[in-house]
Amino acid sequence: MATIYDVGKHAGVSVATVSSVINNSSYVSPELRKRVEAAILELNYSPNLLARGLARQTTLTIGVIVPDIANFFYPELVRGVEDKANEAGYTILLGSSDNQLAKEELYLQLFLSKRVDGIVLIKSPGEMSPALLRLLKTNACPVVLLDREYLALPADTVVADDEGGGYLATKHLLELGHRRIGIIRGLPGASTTEGRMSGYRTALSEYKVEFDPLLVTTGDYGLESGYTAGLELLKQKPTAAFVMNYMMTIGFLRALEERKLSSPKDLSIVSYDDFIWNDVFPPRLTCIVQPKYKLGHRAAEILLSRIQKKHKRPKREVLENTLQVRASSVKHT
Repeated sequence: MATIYDVGKHAGVSVATVSSVINNSSYVSPELRKRVEAAILELNYSPNLLARGLARQTTLTIGVIVPDIANFFYPELVRGVEDKANEAGYTILLGSSDNQLAKEELYLQLFLSKRVDGIVLIKSPGEMSPALLRLLKTNACPVVLLDREYLALPADTVVADDEGGGYLATKHLLELGHRRIGIIRGLPGASTTEGRMSGYRTALSEYKVEFDPLLVTTGDYGLESGYTAGLELLKQKPTAAFVMNYMMTIGFLRALEERKLSSPKDLSIVSYDDFIWNDVFPPRLTCIVQPKYKLGHRAAEILLSRIQKKHKRPKREVLENTLQVRASSVKHT
């Protein structure tokens, strides 16, 4: 394998000149630059990026941890992070915690050992170990919390307005005349779950509808949990349902079909989050639309700002959701 010394010898220049061409760090005459670039091509030389990064005290990598890579919601968030990172010359390392604290800790320690320049973390529900929390607080590697908040870690945070989204979804169904509005919650302890639940209860209170705990069932943001929670919810005969994410909505639709029910004929539905196929396959789902790509992109922007020491105090940004009304929600008669 060719080295930087081989390139210099082949081009008839010093190693310092080769380094200046590779890093574009100082002026090199066009003639010498052309000779160096030709030598690099002829020798198939590839710079040692790791060694270069360590010399600069940077690896030009960002670690990203998501709760479930199989969940349709997360790829677009990760794409937003990756696009912004690539634009700035960084690559990403991706881990999926499966909403398990042990796996999350494993990835965090792995990323720190690999000396990533920063971490974007979508937090698993529950408390970090005190030792890990201390390590993150004292380590020079900055962390941006994305999508889910975690108050124990003083870090930059980028989230969607979960409480506002839960309020929008429930208010829409209330305005259609529904009063028995069931809800399929996500993972207990996740800030997304608590925020959306708070919005649901605020809307009920505003319309003077008494909160009924029997109309609340709990899933884990996965498809199968939407099915089992949906079967439980249907026993209470709601006229409408607010489901806290798309994966659980798919499971709930299977529960409806099993009970020989359909939406919107027998029950109106509002799902959390939107995808292109929601406007294609029946029932065309009314959804709370989250700015997925923008969330990831903004998280990466703030992380890069933190890496470059452009700001000191933790930032908290909340991005707005919108309501997309389609065929799955109709007036209650």
